[in-house]
Amino acid sequence: MYPEYLVAPMREDLTKVGFEELKDAQSVEHAIKSEGTVFVMVNSVCGCAAANARPAAKIASQNEKHPDRLVTVFAGMEKDAVDAARNLMLPYPPSSPSMALFKDGKLVHIIERHQIEGRPAQMIADNLIGAFEQYC
Repeated sequence: MYPEYLVAPMREDLTKVGFEELKDAQSVEHAIKSEGTVFVMVNSVCGCAAANARPAAKIASQNEKHPDRLVTVFAGMEKDAVDAARNLMLPYPPSSPSMALFKDGKLVHIIERHQIEGRPAQMIADNLIGAFEQYC
């Protein structure tokens, strides 16, 4: 685990724009398996999370058509919550950062780390917005 003082600003980067932070497996299961659309951001301390993933998630969340819920879990911190989210993202392998869209409890769109690294935030946001337009 990382020191909380280190990750606090990275957590706040998403929570200040409306993401709900989930810290245990039960909250993750309840949120994702609920009716409607849920966007899950697996947050991370890495550079591609700071430069690409979090900015993309924030841009996309401001789209007129967006998921009913925006939630986040933090890799390297709340292991049970992250494991629960990743289990619901199977068959995709664990990836952080990553982003997934669920509709009525079913995974309908995912962006893995290899699709985040080296890509501008706006390109990733456009990908997410396309999924939001289709499923939300």
